[in-house]
Amino acid sequence: MTLSYTAVQGTYWMYFSVIIAFSSVFLLSKGYTNSEIGVILAVSNILSVIMQPILADIIDRSQKISLSLVARLVSGVLIVGTLSLLFFEMRSLALSVVFVLLCTLHISIQPMINAMAFHYRNGNEPLNFGVARSGGSIAFSMISALLGYLAVRFGAVAIPATGVAILILLLAALITTERLHNGMSSARDLDSITFKPGLEASSITLMSFIRRNGYFVIFSISVMLIFFQNAIINNYMIQIIAAVGGRSDQMGRLLSFMALLELPGLFFFRRIRFYFSCQTMLKISAFAFVGKVFFTYLATSVGFIYIAFLFQLISFPFFLSASVHLVDEVMEKGEAVKGQSMLTGMMTLSAVFGSLIGGVVLDVSGPSILLFYSTIVTVIGVVILMLSVDRVKSKKV
Repeated sequence: MTLSYTAVQGTYWMYFSVIIAFSSVFLLSKGYTNSEIGVILAVSNILSVIMQPILADIIDRSQKISLSLVARLVSGVLIVGTLSLLFFEMRSLALSVVFVLLCTLHISIQPMINAMAFHYRNGNEPLNFGVARSGGSIAFSMISALLGYLAVRFGAVAIPATGVAILILLLAALITTERLHNGMSSARDLDSITFKPGLEASSITLMSFIRRNGYFVIFSISVMLIFFQNAIINNYMIQIIAAVGGRSDQMGRLLSFMALLELPGLFFFRRIRFYFSCQTMLKISAFAFVGKVFFTYLATSVGFIYIAFLFQLISFPFFLSASVHLVDEVMEKGEAVKGQSMLTGMMTLSAVFGSLIGGVVLDVSGPSILLFYSTIVTVIGVVILMLSVDRVKSKKV
């Protein structure tokens, strides 16, 4: 079961590389400007925030529609949409709409992909989510390196072509994992899974949550500012490395290198927590984010960017894991759902602002100025985090 679900995670994050990480490579080849690419990515993130609760509500209310069924249907739509990318020669409204749809749908099913693990884990065979998610990072690493090579060797057409093949594998992995689960466990049916947080969560209003967790709200704002640079580097990697003489194949290797660096932090996070609190780890990772973007700004060669990306070893995996565990530690059950949602929402907002502002600044001033501004925004976020995170106190009795 773990192996089969790892294939689901792996193929999901492989397609993420195709449609998000290599979006600039593909769209630039079709004649789009950086600003237009930024708008496309920003709109996709906004629409995904709207679509996720709609899909969740449909699943929650229906007795016949399961998580796996929706994920399979979305995968089918993604296959058709990605295949259609092969037939667009240059920028057009139709291409923009199709690309926004693909990005939106892909981002929207991420909560479903993750939720499946916790449902399947209730079966007769235990499922190790940590191992499966790490498999996703490894798969992302490998496909990013391959896509970089293919884009240089065969042109941007290789990106959607590879995406179609990956989506077919994702569909097969979803079907296989559900059949394995249904074959091993008759106690529960997949259709019974819901997204309802429970009465405890619904009884706490948003305003009440904000009043009770003022410092956490401030901390969440720091997350948005700190992750601004993450959106900039992920969305505009090709423009950043092109400014220092890099190409698509080198971009692929950089993305692969960055993903591999995340693995130790993800694998050994529980062990590291014995020595450091979540607040301490958040501070350490926040400073690592500053180091990453600042040294990327200073870079004069692709080799220097590799040095800058070494900060990924303790930045992203520590921050992501520690922030999730912090919510679990300091909040009551009825507040935890809103706490996790607020962190996710702030990260999404940073992606929106990063896409919009990044594209405009790139067209007006270039990658160096964009990285300089990103460093300043990240430093402001770190200052806010330092002033707020230790004051986020537990309310659990």
